[in-house]
Amino acid sequence: MRIAIAGGTGIVGSHVVEAVRANGDEPIVLTRRTGVDLLTGAGLDAALDGVDAVVDTANIETLSAKAATSFFQQATGNLAAAAARAGVRHLVVLSIVGIDRMPYDYYAGKVAQERVAEASSVPWTILRATQFHEFAAQMFARAKLGPLHIAPRARVQPIAAREVGGRLAALAAGSAQGRAADLAGPREERLDEMVKAYAERTGHRGWIPSVNLPGRQLKAMRAGLALPSDDAMRGTQTFADWLTALDHA
Repeated sequence: MRIAIAGGTGIVGSHVVEAVRANGDEPIVLTRRTGVDLLTGAGLDAALDGVDAVVDTANIETLSAKAATSFFQQATGNLAAAAARAGVRHLVVLSIVGIDRMPYDYYAGKVAQERVAEASSVPWTILRATQFHEFAAQMFARAKLGPLHIAPRARVQPIAAREVGGRLAALAAGSAQGRAADLAGPREERLDEMVKAYAERTGHRGWIPSVNLPGRQLKAMRAGLALPSDDAMRGTQTFADWLTALDHA
C-alpha cells in the first residue's frame, strides 16, 4: 500500500511514517519540503496519485479558536478534496479526546476538522488520542510569567506519540471505521507534576509554581474533561518511562 502522511515530519507524523514503513507499506510524506502546501492545495493532486490511504496529522501552534478553525478547515478540506479526486479509499484524521466536551480555543479547530472529515466523500476514520508525553515539554517552554516558568494544573492521561503513530498506521491499512475507539495513556497524571519532572530531568533548577491558568479549555481540563472513558484503548508507556527514555535518546 501507499499511505500518505500529512504532517509527516511532526511529533506524531514522523512515527506514522516509521510504522507504515515497518509494516511493509510505502509512506508518502506531505509537507512543504516535499512540494505540498495544504493551505493552498498546491502539489496535493500529484502527491496523492496512486495513494491508497491518507493520514492527517498536520497541526498549527495557536491558542486562537479562529486561527485553529481556519487552518483545519482549509488544510483538511483541501486534503479531503484532493483525496476524493485521486480515488483514495481511506482518510484517517488524528483528533483529541474530549474536544466535544470543551470546544474552546485550539480545540474548536479540532472540532471543525472532524466535521470536515465527516462531510468528505472519502471513507473516513477519526482517532481521538489524549495529550502526548511531549505535552509537558511544550508547557515548560511556553508557560511563563516573564522569566519564571510555571506549571499549569490539569488532569491528563498522556500517551506515547510512537504508540499513536503505530495505531494510525494500522488504521490506515484497514477499512474506514468512522469514530475509532479512543486511545489514551496507561494512567492519569497531573500536568503540573509532569512539567516539573520534565524540567528537573533536563537540568532546570529554578522554582516552578503550580498555577490555575485562566481560560475555558484549561478549566475544563482541570475538571477532568480531557480524560478518556473506560472503553478507550490504553497504551503502555508511562510518562515516567518516557522521561527515562530521554536519557537514551
